[in-house]
Parts: sequence; structure tokens; C-alpha cells
Amino acid sequence: MSRITLRQLLDHAAEHGYGVPAFNINNMEQALAIGEAANALEAPVIIQASRGARSYANDIMLRHMMDALTEMYPQVPICVHLDHGNGPATCVTAIQANFTSVMMDGSLKSDGKTPADWAYNVGVTKTVADIAHLGGVSVEGELGVLGSLETGTGDKEDGHGAEGKLSHDQLLTNPDEAVKFVRETKVDALAIAMGTSHGAYKFSRKPTGDILAMTVIEQINKKLPNTHLVMHGSSSVPQDLQDIINKFGGKMPQTYGVPIEEIQRGIKHGVRKVNIDTDNRMAITGQIRRVFQEHPEEFDPRKYLKPAEDAMIKICKLRFEQFGTAGQAPKIKKVLSLSEMAKRYASGELDPKFA
Repeated sequence: MSRITLRQLLDHAAEHGYGVPAFNINNMEQALAIGEAANALEAPVIIQASRGARSYANDIMLRHMMDALTEMYPQVPICVHLDHGNGPATCVTAIQANFTSVMMDGSLKSDGKTPADWAYNVGVTKTVADIAHLGGVSVEGELGVLGSLETGTGDKEDGHGAEGKLSHDQLLTNPDEAVKFVRETKVDALAIAMGTSHGAYKFSRKPTGDILAMTVIEQINKKLPNTHLVMHGSSSVPQDLQDIINKFGGKMPQTYGVPIEEIQRGIKHGVRKVNIDTDNRMAITGQIRRVFQEHPEEFDPRKYLKPAEDAMIKICKLRFEQFGTAGQAPKIKKVLSLSEMAKRYASGELDPKFA
């Protein structure tokens, strides 16, 4: 196998009824954890890097880490995805760094904090889709602004997130507008807003329909049954990981994430990509805190980074199992090259299909 495009992977996920976790990475330990978990469970995977990750690790390092994973685990289809691109230039440079998929988040302007209007979002997303598809690269767009229905605000991640108060309409993707958006932009996947937000502090209580509007997914799926939907901000923020962090000196206030059963509900209604970052960060942080407290004499990074990596492997494996991704890799018989995907786009074969 080799690097797979988001479009081919999500088409396969739709055909076989599963979801694919999209894990964010910043460093080698995270990359190794994702690769080991995917290989152990024979699961295809999406590994994504934000603008913040690209700044932290550098595109050259990220590219070589991805090359290493495809060499170490040749049987695992790996999609390399740009998370929350803020403009065409960011997306094009990701493509130049061998990403097989990019997200053009036109829900916010290029500053990554100002909510954009319809014309801007459609225009910039279509521009990126036109460019990327020429090279066979997949494109994810976003309609609606990611943020909390409880507080009416966005939540920054790596400096990306809406600032100020957001209206209820901004925080919930309109199903009719979603149809129009996909028709005009020809995106391969659509991220929608329904109450999730970045980071650990998503909800002050276990979410119910008033603050986690899963019905929006169901409504959009009815109108766009052939479009791959994306849930952002979908870490579950497990209580046991919160407890470990706090047991060993952390000060995380009580918080709640997206319940696994709600993600599984989304997968039944067209969600094919599920973004997860916070859960892995928490797993890593808890083990590093534990080693530092239990073994204050340690100074070898391997002594705390290996337990941290093992904790992340455990979380990744669990999500593969919960989303139905485990065991799907052998079913993907051939990974199409970017040139083959480009021909499919050029022929119109991959144009959006509507109910």
C-alpha cells in the first residue's frame, strides 16, 4: 500500500459502512503510535497536521515521518491530510509537501478567527478544489462555524478558531445551504457545525440534543446521501484520562467530550471522517506526569515518552474498533495514484451526486 487520497478512502468507508478516525500529529511518538495501532488492527487511517503542527515540526520533518510510516507499514493505507487550511497558499504548500488531502476552511477568513460570509467561503473553497483536483488531491470544506452551542463562542486550536459571539445560525450548518455548497465547490468531504468545538472543554455537562445537535447530521445526510460528512472536535475526553492527569499533579476542571455512541450514530448517517486530537494529547500527558511524579530521578526522555506512546496506541486502537475501521485495510485492494485520481476528476466521475 501507499499514501491514499481522502476521497478513495472515504468512498471505501461509505461502501462498507465505517468511519475513519483522523488523528492529529506533531511529533515522532504520535506518528509511531498511530502507525502501530493501525498496523495491529489492519485499519486504514487519516493522519492530519494543522498549520500549528507544520510550524512546530516543519514540513520537511512531517514529510519524512509520513514516508517512514509508509515504509514501516506498507500494508496500511495512510491518508496525509491538512487540517484547517486558512487559504489557497497553505493548501498548495501542503500539496507540495506530499499531503494527499487538504482542508480549505473557508468558514473563517484567512486570519483563522473572523467568520466569513457565504461568498468568501464558496469562492476560496472552489478555488482550492479546482487546483487540488487537477493533481488528484482530495479537498474537505467546512460550512458553519465550529463552536459551542452552550457558550455561543468558538474555541481556538493552534491559533485557529472563531473569536467573539456567534449566532445560533452560524453554529449550525443549514442543510439546504449544504446542498448548494457541495454543488458549487465540488468538495470531496464536508465538515459541518453542530455544537462540537476544539480542545478538551467542549461541554460543561454530558451533551444532549440542545448542545450537541446530531439531528443536523441526519438532516444533511438525507439531502446529501452521497457526500462524506466530517465531525470536527470529536474527542470524547474520557473521564479516566482526566483522572490520571489530575492524580499526578494536573489541574483539569471537570469537562465532557463527544460520547462514542453519538459518533457511532453519526457514522450511521454519513459521517466518514472523525477528527480526534485531545484524547491522544491527554493520554500522552497523563503518562508523562505519572513518570515524572513516580520517578523524579529520571532524565532519559525515552523513559517517559515510551509509556506516553503506549497510552496513545491504546486510545487509537479503541477508536478503530469503535468506528468499525479495524480490519478494513485488507479490503482496499489497490491504492490509486494521484494521477489516476486526477483522471477521475477530469472525467467528471467524481463530481458530487445528489439525491
